[in-house]
Amino acid sequence: MGRVTAVIFDWAGTTVDHGSLAPVRTLQKLFASHGMAVTEEEARRDMGVHKKDHIRALLRAKRGAAREAEVDALFAAFIPMQMDCLVSYSGVIPGVAATVDALRSRGVKIGSTTGYTRPMLELLLDTASTQGYEPDCALCPDDTVAGRPWPWMCYVSAIRLRAYPMHTMVKIGDTLSDIEEGLNAGMWTVGIARTGNMIGLTAEEFAALPADEQTKRLEAARRKLSDAGAHYVADAVGDCMPSIDAIEARLAKGERP
Repeated sequence: MGRVTAVIFDWAGTTVDHGSLAPVRTLQKLFASHGMAVTEEEARRDMGVHKKDHIRALLRAKRGAAREAEVDALFAAFIPMQMDCLVSYSGVIPGVAATVDALRSRGVKIGSTTGYTRPMLELLLDTASTQGYEPDCALCPDDTVAGRPWPWMCYVSAIRLRAYPMHTMVKIGDTLSDIEEGLNAGMWTVGIARTGNMIGLTAEEFAALPADEQTKRLEAARRKLSDAGAHYVADAVGDCMPSIDAIEARLAKGERP
C-alpha cells in the first residue's frame, strides 16, 4: 500500500498554543507555590508525557526523589490551574486547518494524542472546533493504560479510525516524546521545529528575533528532533505536506518506518 491512511497530531505546540506555553507556565506556577523554582528549560525537558508523570519527573529532578503522595497532591493542584491557563493558550496555529483539509481530500483520517487529561482535551476540542480544526479521534492517557512514550494511544487511534496497517500512519508532534511514541507504534514520524517545545516562543516573539538567531534556533530544534529519530522535520504543521508526499513515495516502493 502506497498511501498514508491516518495522521495523528499532537496538541500544544503542534496544532494549538504556539510555543507550547500553557503547560510550562502552569508547571512553573505550581512548583513556585510549593517553594520550588522551576526554570523553563526544566519544565520543557519531559514535555509531552502524561502531566502526572511530568510532575513526578520534575520532583525527582529537584529533590532526587518523588513521594507518590506528594505527586498526587501536586497533580490535583495542577488540574484546575491548567484548565484556567488553557483558555488563554488555545489558539489554533496558522496552517493547521488548511493542512487537515488537504489530508482529508486524500482520504486521510485525522487523529490526535496528548499528555493532557480528558477535561483539558475536551476544552481544547471545543475551542479548536470554532477555529476550523476538529480531528476525527482525540485521545489522552486517561483513555489507555499509559501515555507517551508508550504507543497505546496510537494503537487505540488506529482502531477508532479504522486505519491499517500501522506503517501507513504518521505521527506529527513537537516533542521528543511525540517522536518516541510514533516510533514505538511502528509509525512514520514528523517533528515540528518552530511552533512548539523545541523553541518555546510565541509567533510574535520568534518573528522579533534577528534573522541569524532565528536560523540558529531552528537548526538546533531540527537537529534535536532528527537525533530523536524523526523521519522528517517540518517547521510547522502548515509545512508538512511535502513530508507526507515523501512518505507515500517510500510506501509505494515498499519501504517501512
